[in-house]
Amino acid sequence: MYSKEEGAVAAPTAGLHFTEHVFASLKEKNIETEYLTLHVSAGTFQPVKVEKAEEHAMHSEQVVVTRKNIEHLLSGKKIVAAGTTSLRTLESVYWYGVKLFNDTNADFLIHQTDAYQLKPIDQTEALKSVLKRMDELKTDQLLGETSIYILPGYEFKMVDALVTNFHQPGSTLMLLVGAFIGDDWKKIYNEALQNGYRFLSYGDSSILFRNKSIK
Repeated sequence: MYSKEEGAVAAPTAGLHFTEHVFASLKEKNIETEYLTLHVSAGTFQPVKVEKAEEHAMHSEQVVVTRKNIEHLLSGKKIVAAGTTSLRTLESVYWYGVKLFNDTNADFLIHQTDAYQLKPIDQTEALKSVLKRMDELKTDQLLGETSIYILPGYEFKMVDALVTNFHQPGSTLMLLVGAFIGDDWKKIYNEALQNGYRFLSYGDSSILFRNKSIK
């Protein structure tokens, strides 16, 4: 189902739950699927060792986004990311669109502080800016790099729900979950611990819905 292209150092954890049977079931419910590429780096597993999370040095990962991806995102439907990797890719695409909106020649390079320093724009405008860049370059895919750092306080622009496994404490992935659902992460992880859920790459999964009250 996955790993068609070489580049990642880890399996697509959340994706391991999606079998042919699951995809067939989704199709029956008129839930469309789309494939994204982010080559996971070893830095994904690097623990946060600093006292202040915002001082953590985020790793860089390679992103590949296609014209079909962007056109699908412009449909206006709810977006469910299968894994933190997909979520980081989708949010990075938005911020690249913001950069292009302000500079039509901007490189596809998202720094870890960009999301906190750039001025947000409408989601549709950001995505159309990416399509326009593809037209200018006469290509159907763009290759970029992202070091996007999602921690509590981040305002999500693309993703409405997230399918993800249970992560270990002290990781950037836990910070991402905390940013996505707010303080409810404590209830969810207490439930998992009390009921013997399996953690990490080959563990159990969950579907989380974005806390839209977070500003």
